[in-house]
Amino acid sequence: MNNKQTYLFLLLLCFLTNHSVAQNSQLRPYTIEDGLPQSQVYDIVQDDMGYLWLGTQGGGLANFDGASFTVWNESDGLLSNYILALYAQNDSLFVGSKNGLSIKAKGQISTIDGPQIHQFYRADAILYVATQKGVYRYSKAAGLEQLDINPDINNSAINNIYFDGTFFWLATYNGLWKLSDLTSTADSSKLETNNFTSLVFYGDVIFAATFDDGIRVIDVADQDNIILIREPRRINSMAIQNKNELWVATDNEGITVIDTESYEERNIINTQNGLRVPHVRKSISDANGTIWIATSGGGFYKYFQNNFKHYDRQSGLKGDRTYAVHQAKKDIWISSSEAGLTRIDSLGVHHIAQIPEFANAKIKTLASDAKGNIWAGSDGMGLLLRETKKKDSMVTMVLDSVTVQLDTLSKTVIKNHVINTDNGFPDNWIRKIIVTRDHIWAATYASGIVKYNYYPEADSLVIRKTFGKRDGISDLLLKDMVQDNQGRIWYATKNGNLGYIENDKVTNLPEVLGRSTSIGTLLFQKDKLFIGTAGQGIWYAKVSDSLAFQKVKGAKKLTSQNIYQLIFDDQGYLWAGTERGMDKLELSDAGEILDRYHFGRNDGFLAIETCANAVATDAEGNLWFGGIYGLTKYTPSENTTAIQKPEIRFTQMELDYQVAHSIVAQEWAKTGKVLQLSPDRKQLAFSYKTVDINHPNDVQYRTRLNDTEWGPWTTENRQNLVGLAYGAHQFSVQSRNYRWQESDVVHFNFFLDSPWYKKPWFQWALLAFAVILVALTALVYIKRIKARNRQEQEKLQLQNHLLTLEQKALRLQMNPHFIFNVLNGIKAMGNDQPQKMNTTINSFAVLLRETLNNSRADSINLSQEIKTLTHYIEVEKLMSPKPFTSEIIVDTTPDAEEILIPPMLIQPFVENAIRHGILKGPREGELIIRFYTEKELLTCTITDNGMGIFESQKAKTKTDHQSMALTVTQERLESISGKDALEIKELKDADNSISGTRIILRIPLQTDY
Repeated sequence: MNNKQTYLFLLLLCFLTNHSVAQNSQLRPYTIEDGLPQSQVYDIVQDDMGYLWLGTQGGGLANFDGASFTVWNESDGLLSNYILALYAQNDSLFVGSKNGLSIKAKGQISTIDGPQIHQFYRADAILYVATQKGVYRYSKAAGLEQLDINPDINNSAINNIYFDGTFFWLATYNGLWKLSDLTSTADSSKLETNNFTSLVFYGDVIFAATFDDGIRVIDVADQDNIILIREPRRINSMAIQNKNELWVATDNEGITVIDTESYEERNIINTQNGLRVPHVRKSISDANGTIWIATSGGGFYKYFQNNFKHYDRQSGLKGDRTYAVHQAKKDIWISSSEAGLTRIDSLGVHHIAQIPEFANAKIKTLASDAKGNIWAGSDGMGLLLRETKKKDSMVTMVLDSVTVQLDTLSKTVIKNHVINTDNGFPDNWIRKIIVTRDHIWAATYASGIVKYNYYPEADSLVIRKTFGKRDGISDLLLKDMVQDNQGRIWYATKNGNLGYIENDKVTNLPEVLGRSTSIGTLLFQKDKLFIGTAGQGIWYAKVSDSLAFQKVKGAKKLTSQNIYQLIFDDQGYLWAGTERGMDKLELSDAGEILDRYHFGRNDGFLAIETCANAVATDAEGNLWFGGIYGLTKYTPSENTTAIQKPEIRFTQMELDYQVAHSIVAQEWAKTGKVLQLSPDRKQLAFSYKTVDINHPNDVQYRTRLNDTEWGPWTTENRQNLVGLAYGAHQFSVQSRNYRWQESDVVHFNFFLDSPWYKKPWFQWALLAFAVILVALTALVYIKRIKARNRQEQEKLQLQNHLLTLEQKALRLQMNPHFIFNVLNGIKAMGNDQPQKMNTTINSFAVLLRETLNNSRADSINLSQEIKTLTHYIEVEKLMSPKPFTSEIIVDTTPDAEEILIPPMLIQPFVENAIRHGILKGPREGELIIRFYTEKELLTCTITDNGMGIFESQKAKTKTDHQSMALTVTQERLESISGKDALEIKELKDADNSISGTRIILRIPLQTDY
């Protein structure tokens, strides 16, 4: 190596010694501030359900579900708050303390006094207990029983027990033992005298750790072949992690990670890279492969093994809050809190000294030019240009007392320039800086966008143009500024405006989302523009003359709608920074969210709440995110970690708003038993849980009762059931994790018994009684109806008989009246018209014979009635002093021979029309009789042209015989056809003079068939 190279090496070594700081291991602490009851955690285990159980020194027992702690101590029944060992099996947790054994099962805690317990170990279905004084065995029947092995072991502190399938290995306070079994007759050998604290088997070797004399690596097949690993010392425990790593927990130097094949040290996890204390008690891996570290005095830690690396104040940054991130060449530049600039490269973290003119500036934006000069924009202190120059220097080297060598050394010279209102810049509040080929652009908080050049050699600032409201930027509250691939400068504002500057012309696009929504970040990707908003999520549009924005959405929603950062990685995923961490989005070409991966504090993204636009990609494709708790680096890669399928369990059941302690709902669900409930149970509630200690707040549940539709996914893990129908029911519940992997469905069967009055036997009995009652009622009713019908029938028969007698009586009344009238007429002819009298007597004899024949029958056919009427009219014509004409018209269906009519019903009306109408009328008499049928009636009209029936009644004198025929016939007609069967009306001419009378009779139509 020549002298120049030696000088450079020494200079670089000095620089690294003074400026490089180690990175933070991915450790997330859980302490008293998070709810842990005590910071000294001596043991940690995970049960079958997924809970972490923590045994503390003085704080008792803690249960951790990933989000919160539940604590049990002596007041809850524990023997002691000083816990040294834990063991979980099924639904039981064994707690070893300095005073003996406590067992937590089914919500109850039972205790057994005994010696101090160091470890629980199960082999051949037996639970062995390593204690301060020998080995014990536990069983439900006998409790704790000490095993009589040999006096040395019986009186020694047992730190660890292991069974390799053939032999038992005991790590005790005074040596390492190998035994054929744990009885007094066992073949045993003490391999070495020392204070052995821990045993771990890996393949064909056993790692046996001593407290202060390193680790023995023993070949099981050849016990004389022992390898000594001298470091570390003061070992508390060991565990195999990541398949081939031996994690050694010490009480003074954290954890040393040793390769199980080469026995070389791989890593050290101590106070220099994340632990708060050097005393580590134990490390375990949970079901998903996450490593948890228990410490004495620092709580416990979650160790992330993923693609994230975190930087904060503890790991070398000047402050946690990272306002700006920028990639310049191969370096990452950041601004931390108000502490100036920091540069990160492959050699570590390097602090940049502040200059007085820019001290304590809050730098919110960073940029760089082609020469590698750094531009920084601040809140209230203007701009800083950190100019980097190369300067050659002459170096004199004395090779010997005679020879002197001159050499040229290139030296980097840094010069800082502050630009603010004092030297002509429009504003000291800088939101964003963009360096283009010809100009520099600065977006200010309220003075618009400044286009300028700065020439450091001459310290010359040239303001090319300031774009403000006069130029078209209507909203000066600028939030972000970027350059597209066409060289246009785009800006976004607080009130939802977008715009761009092209050829010094502003195109302003007001409220592009249709509302005044603050747009905080802009990102161009190929032909699309993505915007992040405050409260409205992410939107995108194809870059064209008219921007039509659509919201980025899908089945999996964003963790938050407040977007502070947007960036695409080399794999095409869109990363969105929010106040809750980072969302990694897989998008379709249509902007739909196909999948979403969330990274928060539990996933190793320890920066948590991201800072606006503090994001960058380095030359290797790594992503850098600035947040309020530091800086996080992400190295993209394909995720090969298998995510465990979630498991859901019933945790509690309530009956009538009281916890049913006697019912272990999960056991009932496993066995499929049916819970029988009495009818008075008005309420039933189930609590259930899927434990995901890495993503506790992302677990969702859905439920259903019987075969109904599934309810919506929700984070609620309790379902209350009221108003249930009587009978068999099945309650089903399912969960899904943060990756939407669904658990198997679990069911709980129960039967809600019905009250006695709703039992089938009672309902059948009630139905039978009702049927019998209805039958009896119907029988009684039918008998009553029959009796009533008989009475009605008898009554109708009597009424019919009386009606028949009445009609015969009426006929008997009519016949004498008719004979009386005819005889009076014949008598009048006897003195002066003997010949006419003889003719009349003959006609009368025929008529009388027909009348006598008809009077014997209840009804005659219509044709016979018409014949009788014809003979009667002939008699009246012979006796009448005034001639008149007559006509009988028959228009019936059926024929007159088939229609039946009561005898002598029409004759009295015809007689009345002749005697009181035609004979008294001023005109030549005319009589028209018409028969016709309509519907179910036979109608007969008798029309005369006499003086009118009403005038006739006024003119005639009252005698006993005056209206007897009409009255008798009208009564007879009403008995046959009812009221309104007879209609009498006078006929009038056009001059309102009376022209005659019309009588209308309506009788029921009867036939002889």
